[in-house]
Amino acid sequence: MTGNRTINLLSLAALMVGVLTVAACGTTKQAANRHTPSRRATTIGVADNSSLGRILVDSQGRTLYLFKADRTMRSTCFGACATAWPPLRAGGNPTAGGGANTSLVATTSRPGGVREATYDGHPLYLYQGDTRPGQVNGQGVTAFGAEWLAVSPTGGAISSQTSGTASSSGY
Repeated sequence: MTGNRTINLLSLAALMVGVLTVAACGTTKQAANRHTPSRRATTIGVADNSSLGRILVDSQGRTLYLFKADRTMRSTCFGACATAWPPLRAGGNPTAGGGANTSLVATTSRPGGVREATYDGHPLYLYQGDTRPGQVNGQGVTAFGAEWLAVSPTGGAISSQTSGTASSSGY
């Protein structure tokens, strides 16, 4: 009887480990995919009512940022940087939504053939700290060697001023 009980306890323990592993993997995969676009076309639009004024957003209303270390259309954000600041991936040609300028929308290539959306020559990123549409938690953060700033509809970086207003810089 003791032998069967030991086998049953071991089986139960193995089952629990399996369930916990599947649950953890599912959660990790959901978190990793939260900022990964589906096969649908990527749309870049404008939010008029953010705390920074008019800013670029993705099709789900999430703030789009530029990385001041990117001096060309080529991204310099990889590895841990791209985990914290996921690139706005483009499965095809991205489109401009309300308020965005179609002529400023393009893509650039990332390693592995992944396409990243750009706007006025700036690779675009989301921020893991923005958990819902309209948040601008990444604004002004300095990480991975440079500052991260929201993007204006004209393609410039939005820099917050002490007066609480926002201005668009030439970068």
